[in-house]
Amino acid sequence: MNAATLVSKVWNFAHVLRDQGVSYQTYLSQISYLLFLKMDEERVTQIGEASLVPKGSRWEDVRDLSGEALTTAYATLLDTLSKESGIIGTIFLKAQNEIQDPAKLKRLVDLIGGETWLSLSVDVKGDIYEGLLARNAEDVKSGAGQYFTPRAVIDAMVEVLDPEPHQSVHDPACGTAGFLLAAYDHMRRKPAAQNKAVYQALKSKFTGVDIVPEVVRLAAMNLYLHGITGVDSIIEARDALLTPPGSSYDVILTNPPFGKKQSYKIIRADGEIETEREDYDRSDFFVTTSNKQLNFLQHIMTILAPNGEAAVVLPDNVLFEGGAGEAIRRRLLRNFDFHTLLRLPTGIFYKQGVKANVLFFERKTASAETATRDLWIYDLRTNRRFTLKERPLARADLDDFVAAYRSGRRHERAESERFRRFPVETLMARDKLNLDIFWLKDDTLEDPDLLPPPEEAAAAIVEELETALARFRTVAEALRAG
Repeated sequence: MNAATLVSKVWNFAHVLRDQGVSYQTYLSQISYLLFLKMDEERVTQIGEASLVPKGSRWEDVRDLSGEALTTAYATLLDTLSKESGIIGTIFLKAQNEIQDPAKLKRLVDLIGGETWLSLSVDVKGDIYEGLLARNAEDVKSGAGQYFTPRAVIDAMVEVLDPEPHQSVHDPACGTAGFLLAAYDHMRRKPAAQNKAVYQALKSKFTGVDIVPEVVRLAAMNLYLHGITGVDSIIEARDALLTPPGSSYDVILTNPPFGKKQSYKIIRADGEIETEREDYDRSDFFVTTSNKQLNFLQHIMTILAPNGEAAVVLPDNVLFEGGAGEAIRRRLLRNFDFHTLLRLPTGIFYKQGVKANVLFFERKTASAETATRDLWIYDLRTNRRFTLKERPLARADLDDFVAAYRSGRRHERAESERFRRFPVETLMARDKLNLDIFWLKDDTLEDPDLLPPPEEAAAAIVEELETALARFRTVAEALRAG
């Protein structure tokens, strides 16, 4: 069976299960478990390696079963492996059987068992899995889209940062590991990585963190299927913002989760539900805020190694919020070389109405002088229309930005219609250091083809109203405190 046929076969069964009430998220988890077990069995029988899985919980313990016997044995196997350490514990983190129909489970076991996965290239296995991750992201009801950054944006970010094989790469909100895999693919093609020792060392250069256990499993399996071993030490399931880090990194590529506020609900003695604000009390944070994106930005500024580079996807509010936002932007301009801002178009994320940007900055050694001299802003948003299906963002749409960025030779940059230079003195003089800057004429009112679809326009209005409400709450809290 060729690769295209196998991809179609795996996807088709996902659709069958989806139509019968099994989500892509559930399907992905179950196929991850079974794929790992089958590939472990193939390594034993075809290569002669020792099994990573304890006896009694291996592929051969479920492959020939059916009916209730299969359901019972599979559930027991998952429970056992979820308590293991190392790579097993990462892949089977909180694993449980979510396909209760024995006939459907048997079909899935037979689907995985009918192929020899080790004979497929890592590209084919990876393409199959990434295809399923993309389908899962399209399932808006599951909320999975929040973990999915458009591949075109990821590839452009990696290309302009141009990480080298000796550099460490980290993603503190790694989702399904899209940034780490793109960086790995870029770095392994470098001339230096053609050396066997350098290539082997390269696989240990990547680390990631995510707070959602199910997503950590998907990330670990995604890396595993792309040939990156040791995933138990690469991906961690924890809150990256909770404690000060113990390491610093040469390159950080990330898209922190959307949403502004950290909060939790408590039940008072009278039975009423009350929302409490949660702030991260960290000694290495220089401002206290409940805004998740601002906290992630502080975190990244803290863990970036000297002369390290970061590319971070963040929403518009990070550019203009006062108070903590202004303080963080001021610190970013003074202590880091915040040299490039890419204004992303709307319609490219699964959450409607999102207005986001990519911030590119480099950590500089402490100095009395402001580290940033000029901020170059590339506007890919004004008068550009994209949708997820009819007009998806392609890598070619970012070609002009990549060329204008002048990776490795930023001193050669030149201004253009969409790419403008703003001296740091001009930025520092702006009210509240607002970096939400536009200069192109918006032609949406004159050209109907540029108008967003109704659902996107409505989502954008909701986003703006929520931002305004958050500002009013800040003012109200200040007045009460005063």
